[in-house]
Amino acid sequence: MADSWWKGAVVTHLLVALFGMGSWVSVNSLWLELPVVVNVLPEGWNLPAYLSVLIALGNVGPIAVTLVHHFAPGRLNERLVIHVAQALAVVASAFLAIFWGQTLVVAGDLHSVAYLLLAFILALVCCTSNVTFLPFMFRYPPEYIRTFFVGQGLSALFPCMMALAQGVGKLECRNSTSGNGTLEPHYLKENFPAENFFWFLFVMLGVSGLSFLALTQQSADQSEQKRKAGCSAAASSSSSSKDSVEAEESHPLQNGSLPVSEDQVEIAKEPPCAPFWTLRNIYLLVLLGVSNALTNGVLPSVQSFSCLPYGSMTFHLSAVLGNIANPVACFMAMFVLCRSSAGLGAMAVFGGVFATYLLALAALSPCPPLLGNTVGVALVVISWIVFTGLFSYLKVVVGSLLHEAGHAALLWCGVVIQAGSLIGALIMFPLVSVYHTFQRAQDCVDNCSL
Repeated sequence: MADSWWKGAVVTHLLVALFGMGSWVSVNSLWLELPVVVNVLPEGWNLPAYLSVLIALGNVGPIAVTLVHHFAPGRLNERLVIHVAQALAVVASAFLAIFWGQTLVVAGDLHSVAYLLLAFILALVCCTSNVTFLPFMFRYPPEYIRTFFVGQGLSALFPCMMALAQGVGKLECRNSTSGNGTLEPHYLKENFPAENFFWFLFVMLGVSGLSFLALTQQSADQSEQKRKAGCSAAASSSSSSKDSVEAEESHPLQNGSLPVSEDQVEIAKEPPCAPFWTLRNIYLLVLLGVSNALTNGVLPSVQSFSCLPYGSMTFHLSAVLGNIANPVACFMAMFVLCRSSAGLGAMAVFGGVFATYLLALAALSPCPPLLGNTVGVALVVISWIVFTGLFSYLKVVVGSLLHEAGHAALLWCGVVIQAGSLIGALIMFPLVSVYHTFQRAQDCVDNCSL
């Protein structure tokens, strides 16, 4: 019996991780594949600006979900919304793999209408996932939400590994054809085309969708087993059954490590004596918003500026090891959970120190300190690993603590994650793309002697 329960719990954790993987895998994949598609699509390197706007417009999804929760509480079927969103993402990714290179003339100019439209649909699904996937996880005990965040970490790691296998951004410095003794960058052809990368995205989204189907079916089967067990117990002892029902109603989520039924979720949504807007919960939401602004908006916008002056290998190491640090930190939170407000604050400050260092390197690009020194390379890579790991752990802890505050708390958790990410991106967009505050290092050139 114990062995069967253990196997069931492991399967559920695996399904939850794969379900969480589908939350932001689309947007992460679109960003990682930009160096390939910009060489084909007519927008060129203006495409990142278009993509930033489309992701911002994708926030219409979480806004709509939040408004429905506010004005019609209890009316939104979260499972149906998730099913529809996942199906839409799977179809959009398949169309993206087929039609991403198609262009149309709009207002006299050639534009990649298919790519931009499908990118908007995928961004809409990703943005909406924060306010639907997280509240859905209220059906599960707190340890499963940590597994969910592990899956979110995989949504960045898997596309990153695929991009590295593709050979995105690889170059060689060759002698100039003009014969003046200078070096010119020669960008190597990718190991496989963009459509293969997008088919890989299709597979990941399909796996995530099937995992959610399995979770809902598992939940339905367990609810049916409980119902049959309750009927059997009622036939043998009505008094014992009455006591059991009263105990379940008083503790609707305390059922070991199994998901609760839909009815139990409705019972547990509004705890009678647990107000949400306490100083501690507000503090947790502020920490969550700041951490997501930094990890999803501010620092990713300047990662290339902070790393590329030290070489392309430094950039690749920072990207890969940082993305590995994310799920590893989430996994650690499953065993060690810091509940101290002071401890969480100290963690945020410590992570902020590394974030400040990386921002300073980006601002000083293309001539940051310790250039050409192994110590400089090590500091950059370690800073990205520690920064990503600390704030990933912080997000998991805050999500776990908010899980204990109720269903509405997880909704606000998703809203703040999305709002923080959006604010961070909006702050950095004009600095990077409009005012060009940060200067990119030129390949195969001694930038500091220019």
